[in-house]
Amino acid sequence: MFIAGEYDIIVLGAGHAGVEAALAAANLGCRTLLATLSLDNIALMPCNPSIGGPAKSHLVREIDALGGAMAINADEAALQYRLLNTGKGPAVHALRAQEDKKAYQFRMKERCEQQEGLEVRQLLAEKILIEDKEARGIVAETGEAYLARAVILATGTYLKGRIVIGEHTTSGGPNGQRAAGELSRSLRENGIKIMRFKTGTPARLDARSLDYRKMQLQPGDEGAQSFSFMTEKRTREQLPCYLTYTNEKTHEIIRANIDRAPMANGIIEGIGPRYCPSIESKILRFPDKDRHQLFLEPEGWHTEEVYVQGMSTSLPVDVQEAFLHTIPGLEKARIMRPGYAIEYDCIDPLQLLPSLMFKKIRGLFSAGQSNGTSGYEEAAAQGLMAGINAVHYIRGKAPFVLSRAEAYIGVLIDDLVTKGTEEPYRMMTSRAEYRLLLRQDNADLRLTEKGRAIGLVKEDRWQKFLKKKNGIIEARKTLENTVLHPSVENLARLESAGLAPIRTSTSLADFLRRPEMDYAKLASLFGLERLAPEVEEQLEIAIRYEGYIKKQQEQVERLEHLESRRLPVDLDYALVPSLRDEAREKLAAVRPLSVGQASRISGVSPADISVLLIWLEQERRRRREDDV
Repeated sequence: MFIAGEYDIIVLGAGHAGVEAALAAANLGCRTLLATLSLDNIALMPCNPSIGGPAKSHLVREIDALGGAMAINADEAALQYRLLNTGKGPAVHALRAQEDKKAYQFRMKERCEQQEGLEVRQLLAEKILIEDKEARGIVAETGEAYLARAVILATGTYLKGRIVIGEHTTSGGPNGQRAAGELSRSLRENGIKIMRFKTGTPARLDARSLDYRKMQLQPGDEGAQSFSFMTEKRTREQLPCYLTYTNEKTHEIIRANIDRAPMANGIIEGIGPRYCPSIESKILRFPDKDRHQLFLEPEGWHTEEVYVQGMSTSLPVDVQEAFLHTIPGLEKARIMRPGYAIEYDCIDPLQLLPSLMFKKIRGLFSAGQSNGTSGYEEAAAQGLMAGINAVHYIRGKAPFVLSRAEAYIGVLIDDLVTKGTEEPYRMMTSRAEYRLLLRQDNADLRLTEKGRAIGLVKEDRWQKFLKKKNGIIEARKTLENTVLHPSVENLARLESAGLAPIRTSTSLADFLRRPEMDYAKLASLFGLERLAPEVEEQLEIAIRYEGYIKKQQEQVERLEHLESRRLPVDLDYALVPSLRDEAREKLAAVRPLSVGQASRISGVSPADISVLLIWLEQERRRRREDDV
């Protein structure tokens, strides 16, 4: 066997998971190989041209706080920003950006190529080299081997990928790229359980064929935020999106051709995403709904391609063209790329440890859509964590694992490795129990120190973080220690501003808790120094929601004792008396590392947790007696 190269870490796949994993590993000083089917598709956005949105923006901010690449790249390639859910509390505020797809891709490709210690190579891996249940490298289709001390799977939707448009099917990955046909077989041969999932994408239309006068303009926000805590620019030229709707005529055409839909006629067998269904699934699932909204989203500054958000489909091209022409503004639309579905292999994530390493194969990690997730952001978050943990593995360091109370990344990975997924997993704010603590605005305050300890947060980011953190501390002290008295002067000042009077002395911090008050008004009224926008934002949230935040922190503390109660990895649950059979089966399959993790396994009841706690206490006492 010809050895073509030896590395510390090999990353298979250069999508959003792969690039984060490879950049993290190389940044931490490991010689890393990033292997991709095509150098032209590094960080490809095969589906929607956007980053962020509800819950996903939290992931992007957390990636950035830890020293990852996605946020900075998204800011550099952004076409438009919008802050969503502003009518609700800060816990669910979400930044979403339309991206120039090619600019995003090319910038990330350049970053990978320029990264010291990272080698980028175009090849198709067909086999994982595994010896004594430990990953040792890969073998390419051309026969050469590449050796490593750890391997990260980040294969996206390319494992045995199959493109489906109507009755037509062809082997391939997104955008008509090559698929990896043999790697699935290698995984199966090593005892890895494989699932079959499906996702889809809408048609891309020629902007010159659209009548935007019949649609509703959707401009970007003025002075919008940025994803990265390092990005200074807050105003930028933006491209608009447009909103239109399907109608009953659209639905009639789809219903009349539903027998030609691959999901209906049995051509597609994979399980699709519940929260991003095809238009044909929407019509069948919501028969009483007379219209569905569609967003026309530009794909870049230098292309006429427009993405039809909300119109994912795998119907035949003639049907796609017919129903598109019934939609206001799309009557003369020309299809540049038809919508399609893609089926692909992925692994059952229950086979993974919280570090994203396989339980039964040391040094083999998996991240991204190959773990059954959907979305660029979910993939990138996993990639970053897999890259960090691959480095920790080969250096003999403890895994870096974020808890559900520390980050959305922690929620994402814990859900995957504890609960598994029976459909493409999508991150949502409702999945996070502690979402008031895990806001997108405070991701740096939660995670930058952890990124610094790991080694990914460099000096410039660290100094900027310290300036913000110290600024918040000092400003809060000032507000808490400055007392506002009900003097004639102060009462007149409040009256002139149209504010209710105060009857007793109060601190400026307490005054800021008033619903009508913000820091800018407070500063104007009482001559306070204006602060950086991000500092003022944190002050307002921390003070206004202090009671709720404190309650949630108390919840975390109450549950920490379950997380601290460790379970032996090799525990024979058949020996634990009084456990129900279902609980024994689920616990043996997942092999939770703590009682807290065990409590989140579907099929394990509170009574089973009580049994485990009693058993652990009995074992602790027995060991103490034996030691005596």
